[in-house]
Amino acid sequence: MLCKIRKIVIQLEETQRENGRVVSPSTRRALAMAVIENPFAGKFVENLDSLSQMGEELGGLLGARCVSALGISPGQAHSYGKAAIVGESGELEHAAAILHPSLGKALRKTVEKGAALIPSSNKMGVMGTAIDVPLGHKDAAWVGSHFDAMEARVSDAPRANEIVVAIVVTDSGRPLPRIGGLQVSEIQGLDGLR
Repeated sequence: MLCKIRKIVIQLEETQRENGRVVSPSTRRALAMAVIENPFAGKFVENLDSLSQMGEELGGLLGARCVSALGISPGQAHSYGKAAIVGESGELEHAAAILHPSLGKALRKTVEKGAALIPSSNKMGVMGTAIDVPLGHKDAAWVGSHFDAMEARVSDAPRANEIVVAIVVTDSGRPLPRIGGLQVSEIQGLDGLR
């Protein structure tokens, strides 16, 4: 493995009641985060291919951890999202290199298919910085019930020379959705939009 991982954090959130109403079935979201060493902290490097390779490793590893935490088969995953926080000795481009060229392909394998764009966010931060991991349905971008986000935070990361990489996978949409839009039962999953 190319990544030097200091720690992995897994979190499972299950909503059973919302605004006094029972949510049935419960909505569940799993968050998996890896705190990794940034090999380019404190210096400018033109070629960031090794970070892209790390992203591929992390997409598979963290995606699989989310699916496992949910206790579902890959095909039962509904939504996904990704995010990264770069410590102060790094740069925003380091997060982009991890998240975009290769991580998505590996994550899609862990959730089967994944025709839709994987929502993402990145930022610079210090220890304890939080980031919202945006979520969307894995096979169709216009499923309104699945527009969501989950906050990710590691209390002692990122240190100056680290990057926090976060993946979220769900087995459902938001609790009690009612804004309309494309319904899960209407997904064709051909172009990532519908």
